[in-house]
Amino acid sequence: MQISRGTVVRSKAGHDKGCFFVVVGMDGEMALLSDGRKRTEATPKRKNRLHIAPTSTVLDEQTMKEDSKISNALDAFYKRVRAD
Repeated sequence: MQISRGTVVRSKAGHDKGCFFVVVGMDGEMALLSDGRKRTEATPKRKNRLHIAPTSTVLDEQTMKEDSKISNALDAFYKRVRAD
């Protein structure tokens, strides 16, 4: 699956294993990730593409404009995953 801006991804490795992020950009083989809280769009986390797993969810550009909207979107995603 293609990883592009707005894609919700799950971390497969590192201390944040299992956490969900939104891709806010790409830098070669590195994805720039935001969770809307600790890792904002202004200070994204750099993570190797091999260490993330894309989901089928893609956020629209309107949601990507504010960190609070990113955080709310990921909260809803966590609730869906935890319900399973």
